[in-house]
Amino acid sequence: MGIIQQVADPSAVLARRNPVAKLGAALIFTVPLVSTLDPLTPAIALAVELAVLPLFGLRYPVLARRALPLVIASLGVLVTIVLFAADRSGRLLLELGPFDVTTGVLMSALALILRIFAVAVPGVIVFATTDPTDLADALVQNAKAPARFAIGALAAFRLLPLLGEEWQMITLARRARGVDAGRNPIAQVRLFVSTAFALLVGALRRGGRLAVAMDARGFDSGNARTFARKQVFTVADAVLISGAGVLAAATLTITVVAGAFRPIIG
Repeated sequence: MGIIQQVADPSAVLARRNPVAKLGAALIFTVPLVSTLDPLTPAIALAVELAVLPLFGLRYPVLARRALPLVIASLGVLVTIVLFAADRSGRLLLELGPFDVTTGVLMSALALILRIFAVAVPGVIVFATTDPTDLADALVQNAKAPARFAIGALAAFRLLPLLGEEWQMITLARRARGVDAGRNPIAQVRLFVSTAFALLVGALRRGGRLAVAMDARGFDSGNARTFARKQVFTVADAVLISGAGVLAAATLTITVVAGAFRPIIG
């Protein structure tokens, strides 16, 4: 259940904010990151995100552990850009056979890697400081999202930890039947694909059963719903969203003034 466990201090000043406010602030703050290709904008945004992290009650080592998949993804991005980048302008740094590693290639890779981290960190902060049930309730009560969507997403989110357990059970069951790829790379790939397909089929079946069970219990009856947890949107929540907008505008302004702004369109 670690994937949905709150790992932040719930008494922190920003961790107590309404889940919709935190989600909205994260979305607003990432708007500049999808409007420009330069490395300066995500670098400033990432610095701001790390600076406000203690206000959410989240410790830096915890963030580092949760961001480990991003590090692996960034290495893949670096290799891909080095191999397939169309723009190889700038000073030549290294020759890898037919591939020239230039300053332009590294700057493009740096910009994309920083953008990946800067976009992902707000999401990590939101889900590390928010109870999934509170988020679903707030989406319905404050954001007026359809209850079918919010509760269905909550149910799916609660089932995510089961995927790892089911993967382990499928692997152990096949090993008990003598199905083992050994050290053969091709056999390992085939075994991985077949296990992933079995996991997908099981997840679809479980999702279908869950949908039928939810409908049978009146989750889409159309009647007015009551909530065990009342979610209140306060002035402090509005200030959080406004502050995110101000920081996003300031980040983009600094980039434009510095002459580094590279719009995605145009």
